[in-house]
Amino acid sequence: MSDKLIIFDTTLRDGEQSPGASMNIEEKLRIASQLEKLNVDVIEAGFPIASDGDFEAVKKIAQTIKGPEIAGLCRANIKDIDRAWDALKYAGDRGRIHTFIATSDIHMERKLQMAPAKVLETAVKAVKHAVSYTPNVEFSCEDAVRTRLPFLAEMVEAVIEAGATTVNIPDTVGYSIPFEYFNIIKYLKDNVPNIDKAVISVHCHNDLGLAVANSLAAIQAGAEQVECTINGIGERAGNCSLEEVVMAMRTRRDILPYENNIKTEHIDAASRLLSTITGIVVQPNKAIVGANAFAHESGIHQDGVLKKRETYEIMRAEDVGWATNRMVLGKHSGRNAFRTRMQELGISFTSEDDVNAAFSRFKDLADKKHDIFDEDLQALMTEAGIEAENERFRLLALKVCSETGETPDANVTLWVNGEEKSAHAQGGGPVDAAFRAIEEIVHSDTELQLYSVSNITTGTDSQGEVTVRLEKAGNIVNGQGADTDIVIASAKAYINALNKVMQPMERAHPQGADV
Repeated sequence: MSDKLIIFDTTLRDGEQSPGASMNIEEKLRIASQLEKLNVDVIEAGFPIASDGDFEAVKKIAQTIKGPEIAGLCRANIKDIDRAWDALKYAGDRGRIHTFIATSDIHMERKLQMAPAKVLETAVKAVKHAVSYTPNVEFSCEDAVRTRLPFLAEMVEAVIEAGATTVNIPDTVGYSIPFEYFNIIKYLKDNVPNIDKAVISVHCHNDLGLAVANSLAAIQAGAEQVECTINGIGERAGNCSLEEVVMAMRTRRDILPYENNIKTEHIDAASRLLSTITGIVVQPNKAIVGANAFAHESGIHQDGVLKKRETYEIMRAEDVGWATNRMVLGKHSGRNAFRTRMQELGISFTSEDDVNAAFSRFKDLADKKHDIFDEDLQALMTEAGIEAENERFRLLALKVCSETGETPDANVTLWVNGEEKSAHAQGGGPVDAAFRAIEEIVHSDTELQLYSVSNITTGTDSQGEVTVRLEKAGNIVNGQGADTDIVIASAKAYINALNKVMQPMERAHPQGADV
């Protein structure tokens, strides 16, 4: 095995499959730009055939991002592969077609309803077709860890012979245990004659909380590529966390002597940006990027750190971007300082009108709070994207009264398809009253599944960031809102979610049964 480990980031594909985590093209570009700063080797930009939006996002990323390879996922059929390459071709020789088919008995029998021989034939045909476009082809054996090892070895050998240069052995449902996963990779290394002609990749899900541990075990067994996501987001319990697996290797070089290209000082910025865009808050005790990751409460721990940091810290906060110097903007900052800082954050503008509009929003915020931090600027741009999406509903005015001994009430005015509509309602609290007033107008018939509040920065003048998750007829969306007034932020988040749930995007699922 090479000492160089390839970091394959699938935040924009598998990460987006987190409930309510769908991103628009502009948001995906912002994430992709941050991944470019992180210096990941491969960005899996999406699933091009899933929807027109997915296709355009992959195409735009392929056109814009210049460093990493750009991958697009496709099922093992001709139509999917053609559509993927139509988007990926703009990346030239950095474009990677990533095709897959399930190989476990339960998937072949119940989902695909195909015999093993037919699945093998389909896989080989798909790889050969993909190779006609580019030599950079990855093949995944979906649900590999529950696949009979002799058949898995036969499949891996066949797709490598057909031209696959990377073969992925995913733990699709997070079923494996580290020593078991180690043995699967070792079995393939020992029993596939042409295994040295391809990179062995691993893609682990976190259903048992073992995604990172399994990935590290696979690396020790000879895997040369690890597929992961920022903050570990992804389908169900999520994916292998990029920041955790990278910092584990950096911290334990004594037993994990594998190099990678990740610029770790950009990890925290990537985590915060993703959280801002998706509304999925990072839990405080999350390794590496959680708010408590480098906090010490115990007196003994504090004393030890003061005397010698290494007594209770195995890595430096600065190494992942926690203590970097930041330019703080304020009401007296000019357009140039604003534009420069936005560029440093990977946010570009297509026209002077866009700059002026963003700068105007910045000035409005600066009138409300003294210091504007990077997190505020990221939230500002997310808000701009949210406003652009508000085609059906838009908040025009909100007045809420809450006092001791009285039932809170809210008066709200919305823009609804070109008309102003107002309503009044009471509730258990100011936020509840505001939501009820909105529903008096909208009558959405949705179910509130999550209401989450967090502060973007510190201080009593900090912007509050609110995430609202709504469900309607199986369609789950996250809405976001930010404001120095938490009730207004809540109303913005609720309305943003309503706009999304009322106009659901038709989108195929990558694990669909049709091949």
